[in-house]
Amino acid sequence: MKIESWLFSGGVIFFTPVALVYGYMTNWSEWVGIVGLFLLIGLSLMIGWYLRTTAKRVGARPEDRLDAEIHEGAGEQGHFSPWSWWPLVLGAGAATGFLGIAIGFWITYVALGLTLVALIGWVYEYSRGDHAH
Repeated sequence: MKIESWLFSGGVIFFTPVALVYGYMTNWSEWVGIVGLFLLIGLSLMIGWYLRTTAKRVGARPEDRLDAEIHEGAGEQGHFSPWSWWPLVLGAGAATGFLGIAIGFWITYVALGLTLVALIGWVYEYSRGDHAH
């Protein structure tokens, strides 16, 4: 994960001068782009920090070593639920929330309810029914 952490940390080094030049070129009057670029810097910093601390905790993966063999990456990679419909409902709730921001704020309340139901359903998916642990 060191390569990924350096890639995102390099984004901080790249996007900081870009944001400053953009702000200077627009006379610091176009706030959407300036704030967006500074948020991008923060996002790159957070992801780079997370990947770096995870790399320290997990250790070197086969993808990180030059002498690794293909069979070293075989086996279980994690727990995923391929039959879950809750991410689709959560995406519909997020899309409805953005629709509420664009059209009318009252729609956001509907989106909040849908998003809350989707989050609860996704979290407790393995606590009830056929796939309960």
